[in-house]
Amino acid sequence: MDANGVERYRSEGYLPVEEFRAQLELGLARVAFMSKDWAEAERRYGEVIERYPDTNAAADALYWQGVTHYKRTNDHTVLGQLPAELQQKYPDSLAALKSGAWVE
Repeated sequence: MDANGVERYRSEGYLPVEEFRAQLELGLARVAFMSKDWAEAERRYGEVIERYPDTNAAADALYWQGVTHYKRTNDHTVLGQLPAELQQKYPDSLAALKSGAWVE
């Protein structure tokens, strides 16, 4: 939830500690994203990728970090590069599948 009590991210069910922590931090990035604090969101997504590279949350963080970078800079080239990076690092992730729309 954000500071106003609005739900911004939800993760349901039991997760191992590492994935749970990564999902919590992904939620903090989402709060920044929904507040249009692009720099903070991009930083937080980057932290999830760096701290928890072997989690499902890292694939989502990489996807949303790219979207956030685009929102912050209006530079669409990052979206064209993202599918290849997701395919390389997280080929079986939903994020890799979703990014396919951006293949140049």
